[in-house]
Amino acid sequence: MSELQSHDLERAATAGKPAQLAPETGITARGSATPEELALIVRDQRFDRTHRTPRWWLANNPVATAWYNSVSASLPRGEAFFIDSLKLFRDDLPPRLAREIKAFTRQEINHTREHVAFNRLVADHGYDVESIDRGIHEMLALTEGRAKEFNLAISIALEHFAATIGRQLLTDPRYLAGADPIAAEVWRWHATEELEHKGLVYDIWLHATRDWSGWKRYKTRSLIALLITRKYFGNRVRDALGLMRQDGITGWRAKWRLYSFLWLTPGMMRRMALEWATILVPGFHPWKHDDRPLIRKYDSPYADAVMPSE
Repeated sequence: MSELQSHDLERAATAGKPAQLAPETGITARGSATPEELALIVRDQRFDRTHRTPRWWLANNPVATAWYNSVSASLPRGEAFFIDSLKLFRDDLPPRLAREIKAFTRQEINHTREHVAFNRLVADHGYDVESIDRGIHEMLALTEGRAKEFNLAISIALEHFAATIGRQLLTDPRYLAGADPIAAEVWRWHATEELEHKGLVYDIWLHATRDWSGWKRYKTRSLIALLITRKYFGNRVRDALGLMRQDGITGWRAKWRLYSFLWLTPGMMRRMALEWATILVPGFHPWKHDDRPLIRKYDSPYADAVMPSE
């Protein structure tokens, strides 16, 4: 856990109403597609700690539950990595980007806090999630000593993967149908903020690599996107199978059931494949897909506008 994460984890963000970072006019980085009026909102959600999430909290389905538990167990260290990667650039940024790093950091610290609590509930059911955390630590250790732009490209790839999953969760109620309501809300809240700050890392990349050739910039971020997404997704499958093994689901049946969940029904990976692949297109920018209506829908106080509960 990074120094920043450990220092701020339990006092992360101001309690009460969501804190909004007022948008600042002016281009954030050459080539950015981030809307000028976009503001990052720190929604300091603290979910019910007394609520006991069921062992198979997603529709009593051990396979679906294992997949999301695998993802959740990977998040605390991953989000600390994003924060640490961005702070290396904060002294040489346009004012708006520098200010948005602060809001991004508060959002990610809050995500870490809630997923640490969520992972503790998973462990309370007897699952070994510490091994997943160790695996993430070992993977991120490979980035030590790398150029800061390299680690920034890793963050772009993982943030794009997170935003693509987040959009799926918020647009298709099938993915969380039958889920424990508290657990489902954790995922929807997190998905909303992933969409909201999805362009920040990329805008910092555009600014940091402004003296690179277009070919060098494209080659670096697209190759790293392929390698890192493949590695991350492969590890999540491996760890989900490990959690399923702890429920006695093993062998080819376990692999088939997980494959069916991810690629057939409800098939999130199949449905998000083309969206993910946009990162490989020249001229890519996360905000070329405008998600502001979806974010506003989550934040709406009106009952007929909020995201579906199942």
